[in-house]
Amino acid sequence: MKKKVAVIYGGYSSEFEISKKSASTIYSNIDSELYEPFLVEITEKSWYVHIRGGVAPIDKNKFTYLLNDKEHSFDVVFITIHGTPGEDGKLQAYFDMIQLPYVNSGVLSSALSFNKWACNSFLRDFGISTAKAILLRDPNNVKPIQIANELEFPCFIKPNGGGSSFGISKVKNLMEMPEAIAKAFSEGDDVVCESFIDGREITCGLYNNGTEVITFPLTEIISNNDFFDYDAKYKGESSEVTPAEITKELASEIQAISKNIYNRLDLNAIARMDYIVTSKNEVYLIEVNTNPGMSDKSIVPQQIEKAGLNLTNVLTQIIGLT
Repeated sequence: MKKKVAVIYGGYSSEFEISKKSASTIYSNIDSELYEPFLVEITEKSWYVHIRGGVAPIDKNKFTYLLNDKEHSFDVVFITIHGTPGEDGKLQAYFDMIQLPYVNSGVLSSALSFNKWACNSFLRDFGISTAKAILLRDPNNVKPIQIANELEFPCFIKPNGGGSSFGISKVKNLMEMPEAIAKAFSEGDDVVCESFIDGREITCGLYNNGTEVITFPLTEIISNNDFFDYDAKYKGESSEVTPAEITKELASEIQAISKNIYNRLDLNAIARMDYIVTSKNEVYLIEVNTNPGMSDKSIVPQQIEKAGLNLTNVLTQIIGLT
């Protein structure tokens, strides 16, 4: 019999709709000759699976559902939630407890990479260059002048967890800082203030095929806006050049750094690392994405195509490792 794959989307963050698009791409590209995929939506109010034109509630005790008074289960899970609870390790912990395999990175890897401050602090000890940063945990105890003196302007204010550029601001002066910090806190419990690094934004997708970690061709992101914000990512206000027009030596260096990070964090399945490369070819890590966007317009599917690979085959390799 075919393995039943639950492709989980949704979540509790602002990235719900983006997650839905990613799930649609993955669902459509899973090899139906080998697997039987199901779309499962998770929200704070309900968990349910799409079946035969309708939906059925998921029993959270066992992650099963009833159809015609018969209980049905899944063989493996593919989490495509961006943000909590799918990218921060919470769902992974749940599936570990009920002993249901999943293709994604594990609890510790997911939780650590989702926490930008902790992840970058951890990786700096292994020689990975990152922006200078300050962590804010209390919105009522913020010292803008101290932040400005340490990081200078411009600087970035962003939620410590989350993605898709929700809650991120590029701050150019003290007057803009309070609003930017409030905006970031609206998306999470803590906030990271980072120094601005002038350079080109380069991103590297990669995955483990069971034998080795494969890196895809790099992409340079060129935003029409002040930075790669939500509109640039999802409303066409940017251009993405794949492969990035950089030297082979620099490309190899970024891919080697990405493999190092992938292995240091003990990641699984598909991941993506984002960097800023200065005019002196200094490579700075921005963040690690363990559940990168997978819609048909997202970067990783573009990179897979440019690599001469087939998304269906990549997904088959990933699912086959569970």
